[in-house]
Amino acid sequence: MSPESKKLFNILILGVSFMFIFTAFQTCGNIAQTVITNLNNTEFHGSGYTSMSIIYGVFSASNLISPSVVAVVGPQLSMVISGVFYSLYIAVFIQPSTWAFYTVSVFIGIAAAVLWTAQGNCLTVNSDENSIGRNSGIFWALLQSSLFFGNLYIYFAWQGKTHISESDRRTVFIALTVISLVGTVLFFLIRKQEDTKTPGEEDSTNELQGDSSSFQSKMARAVAAFKKSIKLSFTKEILLLSVTTAYTGLELTFFTGVYGTCIGAVNRFGNEEKSLIGLSGIFIGVGEVLGGGIFGLVSKKNSFGRNPVVMLGIVVHFIAFYLIFFNVPNDAPIAPMEGTDDIAYMIPSKEVAILCSFLLGLGDSCFNTQLLSILGFLYSEDSAPAFAIFKFVQSICAAVAYFYSNYFLLQWQLLIMVVVGFFGTVTFFVVEWEAAAFVARSSDYSSI
Repeated sequence: MSPESKKLFNILILGVSFMFIFTAFQTCGNIAQTVITNLNNTEFHGSGYTSMSIIYGVFSASNLISPSVVAVVGPQLSMVISGVFYSLYIAVFIQPSTWAFYTVSVFIGIAAAVLWTAQGNCLTVNSDENSIGRNSGIFWALLQSSLFFGNLYIYFAWQGKTHISESDRRTVFIALTVISLVGTVLFFLIRKQEDTKTPGEEDSTNELQGDSSSFQSKMARAVAAFKKSIKLSFTKEILLLSVTTAYTGLELTFFTGVYGTCIGAVNRFGNEEKSLIGLSGIFIGVGEVLGGGIFGLVSKKNSFGRNPVVMLGIVVHFIAFYLIFFNVPNDAPIAPMEGTDDIAYMIPSKEVAILCSFLLGLGDSCFNTQLLSILGFLYSEDSAPAFAIFKFVQSICAAVAYFYSNYFLLQWQLLIMVVVGFFGTVTFFVVEWEAAAFVARSSDYSSI
């Protein structure tokens, strides 16, 4: 197998592994609050929003050390161990207990930071400046196809149900746990690049000088990776991209947790309100996969850069927010188990609700594929620290959003995303213009 074929194979395995893990995790996140609402009249007293806030809060803090962990353990083993913790989190729902639910939420926050830092490193070392856009699109399309399968099952299995039974819950979460473990095992198929360094690694002619020397070398790489993360955090490009990344954290919270809960709480949708959660997840996935596939395929032919894609993303999201504001009652995110009988500015429409799901997914793919692409381009030599900072900012904003989702009416959540999304688009434009100018200068020099 040629080096290029091996790299493409690794990207495909990476994407398929994430597809399996997040088929389980994203389906779990989409239905968690609905399932927990049905449990809260028992001895279980937990909140899906609070759990996700814990996860993303710990996730954000753990990104400070995740490059060091990946440097010591290696990206492949880091992803395998992280995948095991994702499976444990899902397994908690088979027989829920409050203490286990919140404890595993802490551990999966740590695992998520390591997983995504290792993913960024693996994506970058298997790409170059010509293939990073294509590979980002392929990975994103495979990852987000995870939204199809679990949500398709939820749509059909929960059709016409207003209450989720214990048997329904256990069947779903046993299946999701197995699916997550399959994705974890697939990481072992990723082939190591002979010329690839792990994050923070330096060239050395005496790598193998015994266990003590090896341990000292790993610790030195860990410290170097941590220092690089801190240093990169204060560069102009990272600070500007952090505003864009913050927006992706807020809208990630909205479409993965809040919007599904809103749909499930609207009583005027009738007996289909619970199954519509699954259908909503499917159409979010359609938007994600369509966007990732298109932007991956056209990246090599796109002479206009990344800005038009990001502009498309923000326009699509603003249309979705406008329609949601008119279609979904304001109290839907915080409605009780009985749901809400209120209406917004129009009679709630299932068709509009599902259209908005598609638009949310499409817009999210616009932002994330271009962020992955520009980070891989700008920081090809420092991929793990750069992706760790990206996930740090994204996850801390997601944690904040999950926290205020317990209290804020829908209109205020939408307003926050509109403001941050506008400024995030502007700052992305600035970085992309500077990157394009750098490429132009490099091209001029190489032609002399």
